[in-house]
Amino acid sequence: MGKNLKRSPLRRLPFLLVAIGVLAIASLVGSGGTERTELSLDRVEALISEGAVVDVVIRSDADVIQGTLEPDVLPDGATLFTATYTDGFEGELTERLIAADVTTTIERSGTSGLAVLLGLLPLLLLLGVGFLLFRGMKSSSSGLLSIGKSRARPFTADQPRVTFEEVAGLDEVIEDLKEIKEFLADPSRYESMGAHVPKGVLLAGPPGTGKTLLARAVAGEAGVPFLSISGSDFVEMFVGVGASRVRDLFKQAKELAPVIVFIDEIDAAGRHRGTGLGGGNDEREQTLNQLLVEMDGFESSTGVIVMAATNRPDVLDPALLRPGRFDRQILIDRPDLRSRAQILEVHAKGKPLADDVDLMVLARRTPGFTGADLANVLNEAALLAARRHKKVVETIELEDAVDKVMAGPQRDSRILSEEERETVAYHEAGHALVGWVLPCADPIHKVTIIPRGRALGFTQALPTEDRYLLHRSELYNQLAMLSGGRAAEELVFGDPTTGASNDLEKATQIAREMVVSHGMSEGIGFVRLEQGDEPFLGRDLARPKDYADGTAAEIDGEVRRMLAQALEDSRGILAAHRPALDRMAEALIERETLDADAISELLADVPKWRRSGGLQPVIPPDLAGVEDLAV
Repeated sequence: MGKNLKRSPLRRLPFLLVAIGVLAIASLVGSGGTERTELSLDRVEALISEGAVVDVVIRSDADVIQGTLEPDVLPDGATLFTATYTDGFEGELTERLIAADVTTTIERSGTSGLAVLLGLLPLLLLLGVGFLLFRGMKSSSSGLLSIGKSRARPFTADQPRVTFEEVAGLDEVIEDLKEIKEFLADPSRYESMGAHVPKGVLLAGPPGTGKTLLARAVAGEAGVPFLSISGSDFVEMFVGVGASRVRDLFKQAKELAPVIVFIDEIDAAGRHRGTGLGGGNDEREQTLNQLLVEMDGFESSTGVIVMAATNRPDVLDPALLRPGRFDRQILIDRPDLRSRAQILEVHAKGKPLADDVDLMVLARRTPGFTGADLANVLNEAALLAARRHKKVVETIELEDAVDKVMAGPQRDSRILSEEERETVAYHEAGHALVGWVLPCADPIHKVTIIPRGRALGFTQALPTEDRYLLHRSELYNQLAMLSGGRAAEELVFGDPTTGASNDLEKATQIAREMVVSHGMSEGIGFVRLEQGDEPFLGRDLARPKDYADGTAAEIDGEVRRMLAQALEDSRGILAAHRPALDRMAEALIERETLDADAISELLADVPKWRRSGGLQPVIPPDLAGVEDLAV
């Protein structure tokens, strides 16, 4: 991009414009463009006799005399004059000027070569600028003449290829995509059976799960060209440009067939029609209409397969997802435990790991991480090891890298006072102690009061296995654990701080989802009151409300009741085990970070609640029966 800009003739345009302005001013000055007073020849002769003329220029071809007068000679104060004389009077006039000792210049040609050049240069420069602009529009990909051209970036088969071996943790997805690869490599095998391979494949999933990598791996395995373009590259402020680019893209693809066309973030161009706030027939919808026509217009035998990726499949237009366009939709979710271990193995290649590093342990520490997150963890660990002048990456660097990715970089410059350190220590100890006691909470892995990112400390609870279903009791235990920090501050200091704001945000979200999405509220009952999709402005403005205003008030009341109950139960747990709370807070103040083994040692005498009579929807508020519920 930088090289093209340097070579472009358009880069000289500002300098040329400045030159035109300077030359125009010089031409104006040189050509005598200043206003002069017209005098009669008799008047000029009288002024010469009076000695009021300073200098004179006689232009013999035009029979014109121009000169300068002494100040305050003319009534209006003008000092520059001009006059005309009859042919043949030049000699007599010159004699009079010399006799009066007036500086006299005679120009035999009315316009000098320099004056002619100065007069013509602006015109010549304007013609040159026009020529450069024409060349720029013709040759530059960003010029006006090429604005409707596709911006797809081609990757040919002779460039370095990505293969399925470089894609880890997506075995089921790869099996689905191998069919595409085999068709591109040997289409006759499918055509002989009368089978049609999908024209389009939509890869949907969270950011960083490997959608673009998969598309490139399919092209690399099949050994065919790969055209990559972003959905936002179609959309422009000029009407019709997006549709023109779509046409040019598919024209280019047909010339390269067999080929894979990959449209990243297709929701930028394929959003649901009729949801625009400024009208229904805008530029975005014209682009989508052209995309629908192109995808429905070419046959599968042409060897053009469209792959697209999006994080928001819910906002795509239904016509884009029907059979015949994107026939196959593949969900690429966050990797599970086994997949995370495989991804870590791939990204660990080329990094010197210590002999005691266990990537499976690291995979257990990173639930919910995407492939991009895991790659970032290993890269951060390698950076930390290099910063600490180590030869290999050890477990401590991996642990620190996980904390950095999850909670942000360590803030060594944020020095807390002793009072704040004590408050943070009790806050995090409250989270950990409530989580330790509850029967359905995830095991506590780490507690720290070292500031990271915006947090002054954090408590990390990790599940023992990947979970796809959560019970009501487990969600409620999460509410109680999130309330443990505020409960500890109130119990110990009697004056809570703002440190629980993020806990309150998470707890409120969980409680609201329990009420409106999962039907887990006793007051509201078994009913879903809100759609599960993420908000979409254009569509949601037109969607009627799913419940009445009175129901909204009931929802707010249920959320407040659940949060209040969780806070009350956390207070009861901490009050019943106050010595353990003090002990953990003191250990945090002294050591700053406690791992799972240290936590187990500190809380060894605290009984854990067990599930009595199956899963409990709430924590029993009566703590007198703790012994009955203990393990």
